[in-house]
Amino acid sequence: MNRNKQTEILGGIITVIVLILLIFLSNVEVNKLSYLESAASSIINPIQRVFIDLRNKIQGNSAYFSNMETIMQENEELKKKNSELETILREFEMLKAENTTLQEYMNLTDKYSSYQTIPAYVINKDVSNFSSTLILNVGTKDGIRENMTVIADKGLVGHIISVTENTCKVQVIIDSASTVSSSISTTNDSIICKGTLENDQILRASYIPTGAELIQGDSVYTSGIGGIYPKGIVIGTVKEIITTSNITDRYAIVEPAVDFSKIDTVLIINE
Repeated sequence: MNRNKQTEILGGIITVIVLILLIFLSNVEVNKLSYLESAASSIINPIQRVFIDLRNKIQGNSAYFSNMETIMQENEELKKKNSELETILREFEMLKAENTTLQEYMNLTDKYSSYQTIPAYVINKDVSNFSSTLILNVGTKDGIRENMTVIADKGLVGHIISVTENTCKVQVIIDSASTVSSSISTTNDSIICKGTLENDQILRASYIPTGAELIQGDSVYTSGIGGIYPKGIVIGTVKEIITTSNITDRYAIVEPAVDFSKIDTVLIINE
C-alpha cells in the first residue's frame, strides 16, 4: 500500500468519526448540547490533531522520498554528462596535439624546402652524458637508411645509426661519440664540434685554426665535409672561447640550436 492510499484511508476514518458525532449530537437536547460539544471537542480535537500530524508526516515523507528519487536520477544524468564531456575533452586534446604536430611538420617542410625530406616524430629518447639517442617512428618501409641526416626546426639533430622496418635510431650531435665537421659564420673557418661527457647540453669546438678570430655569438653551421651532413645546416652558437698558453689547444663552447629535451618532431633528409 503506497503512502497516498494510506493518507486517503486516514482522511476517511476522520470523516466517519465526525459524521458519527454529528448524528449523536442531533439527537441530544439543546440544553445538553453545550456540555456535549465541550466533551466532544476535548475528545475529538486531540485525536484530530494526531491524525492531521500523522497525515502531514506521511505526505511530507512521500514528498521527501519523491525528491530523493528525483535527485538521484538527476545525479546519474549529471555523471553521464560529465563522462561524455571528459571523453570529448580527451578527443579534443588528441586533435590539438595532432594539429600541433602537423603544423610543426609544415613549418619544417617550408623551412627546408630545398631538401627532399621524410617527416617523423620521436617515440623514445635517451639523452644523457654517456649516450644521446632518439628513436623515431619511421624505418625501412618508409625509405629510411643509415647515415641519413636528421633536422629539426632550429637546426641539426644528428644522423641515423640503425634502422628496423618500423623505427630508426638517431645519434644526436650532443652524444659524446658524435663528431660534426663545422664552419664559423663570420670567418668560414673549419672546426670540429663534438659532444662532451661532462655536459649533455653543449658542444666542444676544437681544431680551431690559429689564424681564426672567433667571436662570442658566432653561428656555427655544418661544413659539408665528412660525407654525412649537407652543408649549411645550423648547429648552434659560440658561447665562450677558452684560451690556453698554447693557441693550438684553444677551444670554444657551442650551445646547440636544438633543445634536445623538448624535441618531438623532425625531418629526415632523403638524399
